[in-house]
Amino acid sequence: MLLSGTVVADAETVIHDGAVVVEDDLIVAVGDRSTCLEEYPDHDRDSYDVLAPGTVGAHVHSVQSLGRGIADDTELLEWLYDYVLPMEASLSPAAMRTAAELGYLEMIKSGTTTCIDHLSVDHAAQAFEAAQELGIRGRLGKVMMDKEAPPGLLEDTDEALAESERLIRRYHGLDDGRIRYAVTPRFAVSCTEACLRGARHLADDYDDVMIHTHASENRGEIETVEDETGRRNIQWLDEVGLTGEDVVLAHCVWTDESERELLADTGTNVTYCPSSNMKLASGVAPVLDYLDRGINVALGNDGPPCNNTLDPFTEMRQASLLQKVDRLEPQALPARTVFEMATINGARAAGFDRVGKLREGWSADIIGLETAVTRATPIHDVLSHLTFAAHGDDVQFTMVDGTALMRDGEVFVADAAAIRSRAREFAAELDATC
Repeated sequence: MLLSGTVVADAETVIHDGAVVVEDDLIVAVGDRSTCLEEYPDHDRDSYDVLAPGTVGAHVHSVQSLGRGIADDTELLEWLYDYVLPMEASLSPAAMRTAAELGYLEMIKSGTTTCIDHLSVDHAAQAFEAAQELGIRGRLGKVMMDKEAPPGLLEDTDEALAESERLIRRYHGLDDGRIRYAVTPRFAVSCTEACLRGARHLADDYDDVMIHTHASENRGEIETVEDETGRRNIQWLDEVGLTGEDVVLAHCVWTDESERELLADTGTNVTYCPSSNMKLASGVAPVLDYLDRGINVALGNDGPPCNNTLDPFTEMRQASLLQKVDRLEPQALPARTVFEMATINGARAAGFDRVGKLREGWSADIIGLETAVTRATPIHDVLSHLTFAAHGDDVQFTMVDGTALMRDGEVFVADAAAIRSRAREFAAELDATC
């Protein structure tokens, strides 16, 4: 396939009359449109106003999709324990499958081609099956909670680790590596030391298995961990083995100097979730400091109940504006930096090589956007447009591994109307306390 349009190959490379040529699952050429047409005259052709790398949701909760809007105007621990965890505990396998499908459908339709997905304690296999069917690229993990969990979610430590290992053996590396595993303790508050250390041992036992957890999102969370361990959150995670290049820590809003040094020294990945942090009044992550230290910072939407959207373009806008107003510096986190966080930085955090840029020999994860809308008129700088003006519903084309999941706004890999219908039915059955 030969795709033409304004090609945003990466944060530094824009080809205004360009093309991307795909063969099988790879990009084989990126360049001037006329040159590509001459060299590849027999390829199927399609055109979009803007072509870009698919975005990476480096911290999402697809299976919370049925809870969109159930817990507005609450802080993190109340939001989690009084609303979201009871909702997760109430979901049947069929409801969990539909929730994951709904989350992946929203991502595909809004331009997210890769996600790091923090699932739930039970029925995690349903999300893996949904990800495989819908064609999204993902690093998924079953949640582990062996203390401080509500009824229905509290697990035995050994069984939590054993079930995680069963899922690794079944799903890790599926579809030529498009689906991969992350060992996923929920956070230090809900996991014993044995569970956290077990997560490290389990990840070490399998090639390319990563670790994904929440960290230092909320001051109450940090106080709880410090009361129990005598250490700040990142210090505790480092002691039990949950730092390193194979670890993704979501949020990291409240960190001190020693913790930031640990993150940098260990090469730990951080995911910035600005909309969630604002909505739950958690605070502002010190993203500029992290970047200055060479820490890889990716971008994530978090879950529908604390965002309430999985639109990556909205998240890019929020990411930049929040840092500018917090630092009172208009130069803080410019469009190009945010675009890198949403693409190549996210791919690096998720552990996917040759993803996150449009490059010859890289995976064909591509999105196409239309700009025939008033808010896209005029476009002086396409990266500025993508960061500050574009919306997820501008996306008309989504491709993962050379397979078109959506074309001209129509999703091919699932019955979108049926998924939404099932989601409404399951949502109506949720416990009234959720």
